[in-house]
Amino acid sequence: MIYPGEVFAQTQEFDTNIRQLLPYYDEMLEAIVLCLPTEAKRILELGCGTGELTRKLLHHCPDAHVTAVDYSPRMVDFLQAKLDLQGEKDRVKVVHLDFGAWANNEAHIDFTGHFDAVISSLAIHHLSDRMKEKLLQKIAHSLNPSGCFWNADPVLPEFPELANIYKQSRQKWAQQHNIDLDTVRSKVGKSETQGYSSQDQLATLDDHLQMLKK
Repeated sequence: MIYPGEVFAQTQEFDTNIRQLLPYYDEMLEAIVLCLPTEAKRILELGCGTGELTRKLLHHCPDAHVTAVDYSPRMVDFLQAKLDLQGEKDRVKVVHLDFGAWANNEAHIDFTGHFDAVISSLAIHHLSDRMKEKLLQKIAHSLNPSGCFWNADPVLPEFPELANIYKQSRQKWAQQHNIDLDTVRSKVGKSETQGYSSQDQLATLDDHLQMLKK
């Protein structure tokens, strides 16, 4: 049994498999990174996983220190080993924490000061809409006055036609790259609710925008 967000039964296969499961995974991460000012010093990453976005942030913001949060012991251990191997551990503080508990003021942790940026990818959609709202409020209070928040996450299509278009585009992309999606999906592990996160709890883009206004 795995945590929601770990996706695959074997953590060491995540970096390879996620690039086959999700079209343009690296481009998505690059888009977030390019939205951050290169002079950012303090960055909070929620749901860091294996640290693929973390490492891109370090390269884009040469003076930054990243606080990388994840509730999965397997992901945290994998990231720590990756940072040790690549000599980047001094610029990253890895925190084993359920960011849902942090949003709900249940986590006894003080990050000391505010952040220039808070970022997340493929993580927040595991929270209920109510917890998404609480997390966004917590993020707002954790940013410097000029700070920014960026999130890359799946959204619920407004119409069935949009869902069908995405499904067809994804299949076409897989065929062009000689990827058998059924084989990739067979590597996905069975997950159960853990902490405040569960299976996908997608919200529409409009719902997300309304949450940001509160």
